[in-house]
Amino acid sequence: MSRAQKRLVDGLNEDLQAEFQAIIMYRLYASMVTGPYRQELRTFFAAEIPEELNHAQLLADKIAALGGTPAATASPVAVVSDAKAMLEAALAAEIATIGRYVKRRVQAEEAREFGLATDLDTIIADETKHRDGLKHRPEPHSVCARATSIF
Repeated sequence: MSRAQKRLVDGLNEDLQAEFQAIIMYRLYASMVTGPYRQELRTFFAAEIPEELNHAQLLADKIAALGGTPAATASPVAVVSDAKAMLEAALAAEIATIGRYVKRRVQAEEAREFGLATDLDTIIADETKHRDGLKHRPEPHSVCARATSIF
């Protein structure tokens, strides 16, 4: 494994841990959310999980294909109890994730993993949609729109 591939695998493992974190976070928040918009937020959080699972699968498969061992742990999850804090934590996680994937895309090109770079473009687009969904909920009455208006 080249030095560029080693850096890439290490970074992909960091990303995999963050995807595991996102899966746990969204499941936890969907289960714990309370208040008048509970069902709406529960549905919103739960809907993010399948895409995060797909990202984790792609990352784990690529890490293994490059000769690495996929991470088996998640990054720490912020456990919060109110809807606004959940939305803020999820938004912060999505913003950080986009930054990591932009960096990883550059590393993929440096390692001459051009197919992975293209896959990362798709993941960046997915995560950007997640971020935008947290920032700009379509329902104007929604607690989501009010809670994220500070961003």
